[in-house]
Amino acid sequence: MFQSNIFIIVIVIVIIFIVICVAIYIKNYKVNPDSVIKLLNDIDIRVIDVNNANELKTKRDWDIVVNDPTYFNDITSKGTIGVGESYMDGKWDCDAIDILFDKILFNKLEQKIQFENIADKIKIVTSYLFNQQMKEDPYKVEKVHYDIGNNIYINMLGNTMAYSCGYWTSPTSPTSPITHEAKSLDEAQNNKFDLICKKLQLQRNDHVLDIGSGFGGLAKYMVDNYGCKVTGINISKEQLKYSRELCAQYIKNGQIKFIDCDYRATPLIWPDNEKYDKIVSVGFCEHVGTNNYKVFCQKAYDCLKDGGLFLLHTIGGNVSVTSSDPWMDKYIFPNGILPSVSQLSSAAENLFVIEDWHNFGPYYDKTLMAWHKNYENAIKSGKIKNDNRFYRMWRYYLLVCAGCFRSRSIQLWQIVMSKENKNLYKCVR
Repeated sequence: MFQSNIFIIVIVIVIIFIVICVAIYIKNYKVNPDSVIKLLNDIDIRVIDVNNANELKTKRDWDIVVNDPTYFNDITSKGTIGVGESYMDGKWDCDAIDILFDKILFNKLEQKIQFENIADKIKIVTSYLFNQQMKEDPYKVEKVHYDIGNNIYINMLGNTMAYSCGYWTSPTSPTSPITHEAKSLDEAQNNKFDLICKKLQLQRNDHVLDIGSGFGGLAKYMVDNYGCKVTGINISKEQLKYSRELCAQYIKNGQIKFIDCDYRATPLIWPDNEKYDKIVSVGFCEHVGTNNYKVFCQKAYDCLKDGGLFLLHTIGGNVSVTSSDPWMDKYIFPNGILPSVSQLSSAAENLFVIEDWHNFGPYYDKTLMAWHKNYENAIKSGKIKNDNRFYRMWRYYLLVCAGCFRSRSIQLWQIVMSKENKNLYKCVR
């Protein structure tokens, strides 16, 4: 074991040395600012100097205003992380970052500008060789993102505290075959909760496992509306604290339990080690990692009764990758990776039958814009007090993600899988 680890370390050092040598050889190829501006102009985005009063008069919301010309050095030397950091530092502004990135991504501009960033390349190399989401190493994302205090989420997410995509159409049922558009974020999130319950064919006597149970809103909805039992697992201290306070009465009655544990250590139902009737996982798979998708599906399979259903709700990518955007990895979701269709289907192979694959990615655009509106209102009212750099970071995160979904660069999937079930599954929308 020790020798194999030494061998891997040597390989990594050699690869890093080669990457650095290549980078030095090509002299850290710099992107010409004029060529970047031309490419932006070609897709109807103007780059305006903050001191150019005449051009500022005709500025559109999605145009870029450059406050500091060193912004171009940041993006050419650091790549995408330089774009985000230079915005955080106030070197450029844009009133509608969501529209800006929709235009950039839909027109595939990122493929036309190849940045030479050594840090990015090293990250990609190490992601191939190492498991970035090791069980022995607590997830960095909990400290960086989920355990920063609940105040920001309380003021941003709405009454449901659902930190995942809402469903902006009411789910259909035999008694309600006509849908209607949600009029609020809370309604969209409750629609999502109900959609999940209907897809799982939830019954009163079911015991549901919720992998990555968030702030406990889904568990509470299931018990309130379907009378089942729910066991949620989570490693975020702040989310667990909030969930246990929200569901205190249900916990006392034995209807809900929240366990602080890694998904790989998920216990069966105490005291008889029974398996669960249904399993749901919302917004968790994005943190599992490329090397662990099979482990994740295997664990769900091992915890699910024969004839049971497993619903996986996750953001997905259009292509298979082994590392994430460097800025997002550093500031928002460390070690987070978006799975692809082929990666998830491969992980489910020989375990589950995939019954339904539902894509409603454009609804995440609407959800993110609602979160952004709530965040801005809370900042203005003083309910959220962030320093300017954090504020710009959070604003950039929300609006860039909205642009990604609007351009269809990333998706939102709900996948229903069955275990040892011969019955025809009836899809719900």
